This record gives sequence, C-alpha cells and structure tokens, in this order.
Amino acid sequence: MSMILSASVIRVRDGLPLSASTDYEQGTGMQECRKYFKMLSRKLAQLPDRCTLKTGHYNINFISSMGVSYMMLCTENYPNVLAFSFLDELQKEFITTYNMMKTNTAVRPYCFIEFDNFIQRTKQRYNNPRSLSTKINLSDMQMEIKLRPPYQISMGELGSANGVTSAFSVDYKGAAHQRLEPATLSGIVAFILSLLCAALNLIRGFHAIESLLQSDGEDFNYIVAFFLGTAACLYQCYLFVYYTGWRNVKSFLTFGLICLCNMYLYELRNLWQLFFHVTVGAFVTLQIWLRQAQGKAPDYDV
Repeated sequence: MSMILSASVIRVRDGLPLSASTDYEQGTGMQECRKYFKMLSRKLAQLPDRCTLKTGHYNINFISSMGVSYMMLCTENYPNVLAFSFLDELQKEFITTYNMMKTNTAVRPYCFIEFDNFIQRTKQRYNNPRSLSTKINLSDMQMEIKLRPPYQISMGELGSANGVTSAFSVDYKGAAHQRLEPATLSGIVAFILSLLCAALNLIRGFHAIESLLQSDGEDFNYIVAFFLGTAACLYQCYLFVYYTGWRNVKSFLTFGLICLCNMYLYELRNLWQLFFHVTVGAFVTLQIWLRQAQGKAPDYDV
C-alpha cells in the first residue's frame, strides 16, 4: 500500500529539528530510515532544494526554502507528484504560521511540535486519494517536477546508516559535532577589540623595524614581541570563531603569551596601553571559554 509514513520540519543551517510527526512506527525498516533522516539533516545546507533518497522499500523526499527544510518518508510506490505536493503544503502552512525570526533563533529541538497537528491532518488527506482529488490541483506540481526533477541522492553519497565511515559522516563529525554556540554581543565586541589590538601591535612592529633599519638603536626583541602579540591576538580571534581540540587550554596559553609580550614592552607603552591590551586579552579569553561547542540535539523518540 502506498502511503506517507512521517514528516519533519528541520532548520537547514544546523539540522535542528523544529517539528515532526509523533506517530513513528517502530519496525526495523523505519528505524533505519530514521538514521537516514538524521544523516540527511546534517547535510541540508550542501544539498539542492529538492531531493529524493531511495532506501529500498521507502523513499525520503524533501524541499528546502527560506532556511527551513520539509522532509517526509513514504513507501517506494507513493507518487512523486503527491509527495512534493504534500511537502509544498507543509511549507506554505509553516511559513504562514511561524515568523522566520523565531525559526532562526530557536535553540530547543522540536520547539514547534504543535505543528504536528497540521502534519497529521495533511498526511491523512494525502493517504486518502478520494478525499484529496477534489481539494488540490496537481497539474502545476506535475509540470514543475517535469521541468525540474528532484535531485536523486545515491546511497554511495550518503554512506551507511550502520556506522560505515564515509566522506558524508566524516564531514559531519568534523563540523556539526564541533559547531559552536551562537556568538553573543559581548563576544562580538571582544572579537573586534582583539582585532584592534592585533592591528596596533602590527603597526608598532613595523615602526620598530623602521627604527632598526635607521640604526636608532631599536632592540630587535621589541620587534619580535610586537609580532608575537599580533599573532596571539589573531589566534584568539580564531579560537573564538572555530572549535579545536583543547580550545580552552589554548586560549589561556595565548592570553599568557599576550601578558608576557606586554611585560617585555612596558618601556614602550604607558600603563593605560598595557592595561588595555591585557584587559582585552582577558576579555577575549573569557568569551572563548563561555562560547562552548553545541551539544548534540537529543533524539525525539515518539
């Protein structure tokens, strides 16, 4: 029997599930498809806006628009035109119901779970062709699919849901599992101040080189200190933006390097300048420590 089995609404940029069907079957095939759902959600930003994945007896179809993806699971013999018409209805209703600002700022998985009521009603209609035929016009969707058919995702692209390593899963482990929390206003300010300190150190470093070339008795070690300070500030910016192993330890060591450089340069800077550079370094270190990696979104086992 051809039918729609489940559907989900997912944010494209990070794969955060916003809503989903709450009537998942628990068969082995369905559990396997749920794994494919998760794997696809991690790659939505890199996939076309209309795709199909064939998984044996089931098909997974999805469309993406305005930063949100609408994904559904159906039996392999369910008509494509009905599948994408169903997704189109979900998309129109979701955009009408929810402000895009809310979807962009959502942090809790399934925070729009009440949308499941509409998913269920629409799914029942599409699983009953007699009640459906008089309510929708499929000609436009048929023409659209004919002119722009969905991209067929191969199982080779996806890898195995049973844990076989592939380029797909490696990319996810290197990126999604190491995604940082959204930057706060104080974090952005710290980032800009760190760039400012790096620029000031760089300018002073070039001035020190000019003095050395003019044989004004400039100590070469001052040049090294200025450029080390520049590198340390830029590396703090990098640690703030990207996740790396031992990130907090690296940030504290970098802050220590900033302090040492400023201690060596105390003869060339007044107390206010030294205080500014050290305070900015401490502030950025704090923001790096506060901006931790996002935890894995919990499964919604319903």
